[in-house]
Amino acid sequence: MKLETQLSPSPWRAAWRRMMSSWLTVGALVFLACLIFACGMAETISPHQPNAQDLELKASGPSAAHWMGTDPLGRDIATRILYGGRVSLLVGALATSVAVLIGVSYGLLAGLAGPRTDAAMMRVVDILYAFPFMTFVIILTVVIGREFWLLFIAIGAVEWLTMARVVRGQVLGLKNQEFVTAARAYGARGGRILLRHMLPNVVGPVIVYASLTVPGVMLLEATLSFLGLGIQPPDASWGVLIRDGADNMETSPWMLFFPSLFFSSTLFALNAVGDGLRDALDPKSFQEAGD
Repeated sequence: MKLETQLSPSPWRAAWRRMMSSWLTVGALVFLACLIFACGMAETISPHQPNAQDLELKASGPSAAHWMGTDPLGRDIATRILYGGRVSLLVGALATSVAVLIGVSYGLLAGLAGPRTDAAMMRVVDILYAFPFMTFVIILTVVIGREFWLLFIAIGAVEWLTMARVVRGQVLGLKNQEFVTAARAYGARGGRILLRHMLPNVVGPVIVYASLTVPGVMLLEATLSFLGLGIQPPDASWGVLIRDGADNMETSPWMLFFPSLFFSSTLFALNAVGDGLRDALDPKSFQEAGD
């Protein structure tokens, strides 16, 4: 007589299945994959150059040669949207990576530190929270510079505050758990506990919050570019294109419509993926998977 053992799926596999069961999340992932592919293959997809001007053509509506029309300098809007998408998506990803790196490190150290050190570190976070968020980014952009690689550092340098609080809260809930106490009893030091026991247990919340941070970062970059403090001409991001479209919306509405459509659709898809990750990585879902 053979005993059949039914193994329950691992928490991560169960989370993946739960995430894939949502048609909204799957659709958002497909849309983002297609968008990233299109932006990455812009040279192949579009026969035009992003900064090629045709002053005789000027601003004209959508046509067979220019699917989304042209701007007052005769530049193809569709091409500039694809190239601008590279910039906006890259800023969102890199600035979020900077925020995650700083926030996770700061939150882990604060959570494992003693009460006085923890309180002092959190007061620093509170003081930074007191500064006007947009004003702080604008000051950093003006002081540091307006180059592309400095832009995502400036944005990431102020986006890490909430991440640090999230990670600190997770660590405070884990530091007195049995597995941490056992590791200390076996002689594990702070660094080993930090990397081997704490960090793997905060990965889930970090992934969820990071996925929800990307659209916020992209929106902030678009706002800075709209104000003229972000990406500088002749390069363009979606924020620059929306600003140009707003300046010409009465005579050339397509200049505002198409960049806004791409930008809002991307933000919606990123938020849908973030919500799907949040639901899939919910600890209650893990418990249900194990029952």
